[in-house]
Amino acid sequence: MQDYIIQSIQEGIRLKENILNNRQMLTDIETVGNLIVQALRQGHKVLLCGNGGSAADAQHIAAELVGRFVTEREGLPAIAMTTDTSILTAVSNDYGFERVFERQTAALGTKGDILIGLSTSGNSPNVEHALQKAQSMGITTIGLLGRDGGRCKELCNYPLIIQHAESARIQEVHITIGHILCGIVDNKLFSHE
Repeated sequence: MQDYIIQSIQEGIRLKENILNNRQMLTDIETVGNLIVQALRQGHKVLLCGNGGSAADAQHIAAELVGRFVTEREGLPAIAMTTDTSILTAVSNDYGFERVFERQTAALGTKGDILIGLSTSGNSPNVEHALQKAQSMGITTIGLLGRDGGRCKELCNYPLIIQHAESARIQEVHITIGHILCGIVDNKLFSHE
């Protein structure tokens, strides 16, 4: 069992080292952070969506923005579109589960906002439809994706892809990137240096 524990930890470290050794990925993460900062400065918001563990990651990132990450500050506008059971069940019942985030994007989003879609496969139909709707509305689309990025990759202005087959390892790196993005927001918007 300890071999499994060691292997799991080593694999997580390896995936993070892959980012450290990928200049383009580092640049893309910085660019995405700066885009979020710019949108927030202009009075826009961050929308997030995902399924299962990715839904939890969406909620986690939104909570860091609305609450606080490290810096004691005012809350920032971020909405995890994974949390309202009445909306989730009504839209799923009336329009199908694949439309649950698309309807919310249309209702809550405005041009200039940011949509972060999380999908470890890159092929979640409801995330895919939300990204399509966002693009049609002038919303910047960010993907925290896994495997090869799937169909969602083509719908993202900035696809941040963790190339791995195991969802747990992908999600570990997604939340690391989410924390880094929140840190960029804190540093750029609230640093008093």
